[in-house]
Amino acid sequence: MARLELLVIHCTATRAGVNVQADDVRRWHTDPPPGGRGWRQVGYADLILLDGTIANLAPYDADDVVDPWEVTNGVRGINSRSRHVCYVGGLDATGQPADTRTNDQLWSLFLYVNINLRLHPGLKVAGHNQFAPKACPSFDVPTWMRAAGYRDENIYTP
Repeated sequence: MARLELLVIHCTATRAGVNVQADDVRRWHTDPPPGGRGWRQVGYADLILLDGTIANLAPYDADDVVDPWEVTNGVRGINSRSRHVCYVGGLDATGQPADTRTNDQLWSLFLYVNINLRLHPGLKVAGHNQFAPKACPSFDVPTWMRAAGYRDENIYTP
């Protein structure tokens, strides 16, 4: 068990407007290959749907400890001290990385980060691309955090 230190934002890397649901993500992660990755646990704790609904994928409590049953597979090497949230989208119509968050998703992500920072004031918020050579979440999280008025002490910088 480790202390919760990071909130990492991801995207599903699906084209804008594709209506991905929680069960789809569960299958992608936990079904055996070749249809899925064969993981025991999904990669994210929560999923933000196109309409802004937040779907829980892996149960967790509100304390500042990441219990073994709360660990998801979001970023290798930091999962035991992280919570992972994912929004549906992240690719444009041609399949290229793009910030495709709907207005509803923008609002829900803002509220989600606010709630998590109220519960865990020392939490640092990052994008998946800050830990791996990926486009995910297809926007610059530190820039978004600053533009949204979050404090520098809550913005992850390597």
